[in-house]
Amino acid sequence: MDLFSELDAIHREVALDDVEGDTVRVLLRRRYPTGPEDLWSALTEPERVVRWFLPLHGDLREGGSFRLEGNAGGDILTCTPPRLLRVTFGHETSVVELRLAADGEDTVLELEHTVPLAMAGSAAGSLFVGPGWDGALMGLGLFVRGEAVGDPVAAANSPEVIEFNRRSIERWVAATQAGGGATAEEIEGGRQAALAQFVPDGPP
Repeated sequence: MDLFSELDAIHREVALDDVEGDTVRVLLRRRYPTGPEDLWSALTEPERVVRWFLPLHGDLREGGSFRLEGNAGGDILTCTPPRLLRVTFGHETSVVELRLAADGEDTVLELEHTVPLAMAGSAAGSLFVGPGWDGALMGLGLFVRGEAVGDPVAAANSPEVIEFNRRSIERWVAATQAGGGATAEEIEGGRQAALAQFVPDGPP
């Protein structure tokens, strides 16, 4: 795996809500070499999601609910194939929105995750979710290119992916610093927490 190209394929932003300043917003953007319909299918059909992420269960329609085995679940707020999916994720105030847009023969995916500032603590809360989303978008990219092999959960614990996570955390530190909304101490605390979560048994 070319770690640097996988990491550099993702655009990252961290910001506080522009109006009230009481919401932390994490935004990822990545291009995939396939059309919106195929990418939507890879993101929403259980038999495909399990091949690059986790087993997906639930009443998979607008107004229904979902559960990712071993991770989080929530309610499906908006489902407009193949352009927009908006769900709660782990908590009713934690919202993930996926936006798909065709760009030539490719599709640009935007993933926006918003949580209340009271839950995140500061913009450094980005470090609790950003590296995990990096890994998911990387896995989706491998799957779309036909390169995904074996068990995605086992692959997530491989030395290559652990190193990917380490480098991902540093990129999220940089994005959080650029966005403001967190002190140096808060960012370092988030960095240490992310290392503990995503780089098990590794040095800080």
